Amino acid sequence: MKILVCIKQVPDAKDVRLDPKTNTLSREGVQSIINPYDRHALEEAVRLKEKHGGTVIVLTMGPPQAQEILRESVSCGADEAVLVSDRAFAGADTLATTYTLSQAIKKIGGADLILCGKQAIDGDTAQVGPGLAVRMDIPYVTCVRKIVEVSDKTFVVERLMDDGYDEVEVELPALFTVVKEINEPRLPSLKGKMKAKKLAITTLTAADIDADTAQLGLKGSPTWVVRVFAPQLKGERTMIEGTVQAQVDQLAEKLMEWC
Repeated sequence: MKILVCIKQVPDAKDVRLDPKTNTLSREGVQSIINPYDRHALEEAVRLKEKHGGTVIVLTMGPPQAQEILRESVSCGADEAVLVSDRAFAGADTLATTYTLSQAIKKIGGADLILCGKQAIDGDTAQVGPGLAVRMDIPYVTCVRKIVEVSDKTFVVERLMDDGYDEVEVELPALFTVVKEINEPRLPSLKGKMKAKKLAITTLTAADIDADTAQLGLKGSPTWVVRVFAPQLKGERTMIEGTVQAQVDQLAEKLMEWC
């Protein structure tokens, strides 16, 4: 089984800054990490490989320094790593990102199963996984919390819902986005670190993946960030005091006034 894991390098959530000129995340001088949800996707891929055999490939789109998270992924059990990197990819929204990733996946020969984290903690859209599946014309299941059954041609998974879960059977090739409930990611092993240090990472440019430049980066992004700002607090604050019943009565009166 060939399992592909899409991961993303994101700024550490406790040190996020915005560039006021470009309205994009400022990454200069900010520590980068593997997107936390993607760690769970990687862990599940490695567990599937250990139980059923196969190969785990990690793929990311980003600048050259994104090699760091690829090597970290290999140290946690991945077998191969692919970096899709080109200045033409800069400023890509989710539509342009899914196009670039789909072209890269085609270039490396596709996969039986693609795993992604539920969402990235920077953009927080949860669009890339489903969008990638649509680009590749394969079935997908979002918010997978458990893989129940595995066969050569199908998977049975549990999809997390607001009021429980659905059990879904999916034919391969397919794409799943996973939630944190699915597993507990492992730490890098010494053997894995040694392998990661020596690994030759495959790097693909826009030309390598036969990309249409009109669909890359800002050119291929129909959504643009026009302005970023911190919302200002408005309105008066009213403290409600007294017994529980008195507070309920006061709140009811206020709501009636506002209505």
